[in-house]
Amino acid sequence: MQTRNDIEVIINNKKYNLSGYESGEYLRSIAAYLNSKFDEFSEFEAYNKLEQDMRSVLMEINLADDYFKAKKEASDMVEDAERMKKEIFDMKHELMTQQHKMEKVQKELHDLKFQYLEAQKQIVRLETELEERKRMNNRNE
Repeated sequence: MQTRNDIEVIINNKKYNLSGYESGEYLRSIAAYLNSKFDEFSEFEAYNKLEQDMRSVLMEINLADDYFKAKKEASDMVEDAERMKKEIFDMKHELMTQQHKMEKVQKELHDLKFQYLEAQKQIVRLETELEERKRMNNRNE
């Protein structure tokens, strides 16, 4: 069973107690992310002049935008991984096909070399036989 973590963090200069089953480091990283967003927004003078409700809504919109962009990026990465997985499978299949063809060609080459050597032997036998017949014909004449 997971243990519940309770930690104190500061978000936008206010103390909060966060509690969850995630690690304390993870909860602190959430607080750090929110603080970076508050810092980013506070740089804009127009944002600082807005009422608190409007600032909160703008922050929520920005966080939702970050979330949907990250979700899309993750989805794209999953699609890329699946595409690459399929490409690797296809390449492995093509490699196996080419290896099979190469083995077949190597066997044919081996067989042709054997046939060549046998033909060379046959030529030598026939030449020898021809020479013997010529000698016999020359003796008989």
